[in-house]
Amino acid sequence: MSTVFTCGHCGADLADGSITTAEGASVRVAECPNGHGKIKSPTCCGSDMTCSV
Repeated sequence: MSTVFTCGHCGADLADGSITTAEGASVRVAECPNGHGKIKSPTCCGSDMTCSV
């Protein structure tokens, strides 16, 4: 299964990326290739929700 998310501003497909928190942890994000912003995975009880693929 696959999904495609697009930027609400320009309609571009969001690209996979990552950011590093102040604590040094890497968090996966989806970001607009045209610099309009990024979204991250949901959290539960302060922890990122993840699953093995």
